[in-house]
Amino acid sequence: MSLVTAVCRVDRLLPDRGTIGVTAIDKRPVDGPVRVRPLGLHADVQADRKHHGGEDQAVYAYADEDAAVFAAMLDRPIAPGLFGENLRTSGIDVTGAVTGERWRVGDTLVLEVTIPRIPCGTFARRMDVDKWVKRFAAEGRPGAYLRVVKSGPVAAGDPVVVVDRPEHGVTIGELFSGVTPERAQAVLDEADGRALAPKVLREVTKALARRSADVTPAG
Repeated sequence: MSLVTAVCRVDRLLPDRGTIGVTAIDKRPVDGPVRVRPLGLHADVQADRKHHGGEDQAVYAYADEDAAVFAAMLDRPIAPGLFGENLRTSGIDVTGAVTGERWRVGDTLVLEVTIPRIPCGTFARRMDVDKWVKRFAAEGRPGAYLRVVKSGPVAAGDPVVVVDRPEHGVTIGELFSGVTPERAQAVLDEADGRALAPKVLREVTKALARRSADVTPAG
């Protein structure tokens, strides 16, 4: 059974050496249900709103199974929220989730998988591990951002059910490692007028642009 094992939101803003000066990456589990709206969990915030948050990145999910890999690698616990995630899950392959698939969480909340998390300097400073961004990326377990299709509450223990999955099959892992132009085209072809999340559209458009560049004759 797939379920939410922890719901996390910002505990406090921390000083950070980045351009913003503070970070909201310090997410920690909370008790009881939390309302989720189009911009994320109630009382959660993002300090760097240029690169984090927004409707396409309203919720960040990370899997217990992937956290366990890093726990073994680093020989330390990866507690829920340490990676800045809002939802820690169990029993659902977050990296293998198809972009555009929809999850019903609990009785009401519906979320749509959008894009992978890209590790950044703030994350590296949070972890304080040598070459952390490179090591995290090399494992190919980025976790997934989600947008809110239908608002509702979420609490630890809520079941997660995949209620719709696009046939193109392009996963969060593929987007993270670099989707091929052919696979990017499959995402667009299946959309067929259905609005893609803007950040998903951006990623597949970038992949198609690489194909165009490859076939452009030399001047």
